[in-house]
Amino acid sequence: MPRLVLGSRNKKKLGELVDLLGDLPIEITDLSPYPQAPDVDETGATFEENASLKARSVAQALETWVLGEDSGLCVPALGGAPGIYSARYAGTHGDDAANNAKLLKELAGKAGDERAAYYVSTAALANPQGEVVAVVAGQCWGRIDTTPRGSGGFGYDPLFIVPELHASFGELSPLVKQALSHRARCVGKLRPILRRLFGI
Repeated sequence: MPRLVLGSRNKKKLGELVDLLGDLPIEITDLSPYPQAPDVDETGATFEENASLKARSVAQALETWVLGEDSGLCVPALGGAPGIYSARYAGTHGDDAANNAKLLKELAGKAGDERAAYYVSTAALANPQGEVVAVVAGQCWGRIDTTPRGSGGFGYDPLFIVPELHASFGELSPLVKQALSHRARCVGKLRPILRRLFGI
């Protein structure tokens, strides 16, 4: 069975990818079994650059197929922020509560279309030689609420409202979120590429 390594130690991100790809005959793992895998600094200026950087660096080190993924929230009224800095918007990487609080502060006084936002997920697939052979991306539009709603998901999910459902990503079941999310749309584009490359 082909193995695909997610170039991340983010368990929640791994969980979503396993759910989205779990029906394919592929063994999917994160970097936990690979202590020798490099910690890749996200020095790119775009989601695509960061995803490709992770995929290329980890694939070269492990000599296996690697999926690098970079994702984040973009608010046009804030010039696209937090963007590629979504995980460390408030200064500490992965501090969801602080990141959400900063976002609410930056959007204070804004209403209507000024609170429009979209999630982006960009995935880069690198072969065992460290060559990026495919890059795909997905988006999901919504708006930022004034208070967190729900305890599901992670990141900015409790603030991200899906207008058609009148609910936040934090309130939606994993099954519903998977059908709508930026990561689901990104992986949907990735699936036929994996089938072709892995002959599955």
